[in-house]
Amino acid sequence: MNIVLLGPPGAGKGTQGELLSKLMNTPRISTGDMLRDAAASGSALAASVDKTLVDGDLVSDDIVVGLIKERLLIADCAHGAIFDGFPRTIRQAKELDDILAGQHAEIDLVISLEIVDDILVKRVKQREAAGSGRQDDNAETLKNRLAVYHRTASPLLAYYHAQGKLECLSGLPPIAVVSDEIATMVRRAERKPI
Repeated sequence: MNIVLLGPPGAGKGTQGELLSKLMNTPRISTGDMLRDAAASGSALAASVDKTLVDGDLVSDDIVVGLIKERLLIADCAHGAIFDGFPRTIRQAKELDDILAGQHAEIDLVISLEIVDDILVKRVKQREAAGSGRQDDNAETLKNRLAVYHRTASPLLAYYHAQGKLECLSGLPPIAVVSDEIATMVRRAERKPI
């Protein structure tokens, strides 16, 4: 089963993606983690990716899709994956559809974690104060990341809604409550007729 977790920065995609990965025994693919690793690697790509992440902008579609394409070739993705924060654009969504179609698979479920910006700012300030170690965990970068997210999210959500794959829920309740709701959505998606 292939599942996409969408939502603004700080909405809980990473936490819920990890929990869902363990529940389903399916790999969580976080482009954010992959890009932060690339930025720290010292590779030719590193300087460009690092500046983009610090500014809170989106890394180019070509780079992100290339990383995903490589990751999906690893054997643990043979029966699906949980995409954490990817795709971010319609182009990425269409390219992911093409990649999966080449593997005789598709996106089965898209879950959008929704939460108001004020709460996200508080969460990121808490993560920053706790010393998360992420360069993009600060209120200033978050403002730009939220602007980018709001600009790109509407068409992406509409794209998946039109396919009948989108489920939305609040990211505000306690982690366990959100996790239970996601598990229910997954069970419902598993029973959909083909």
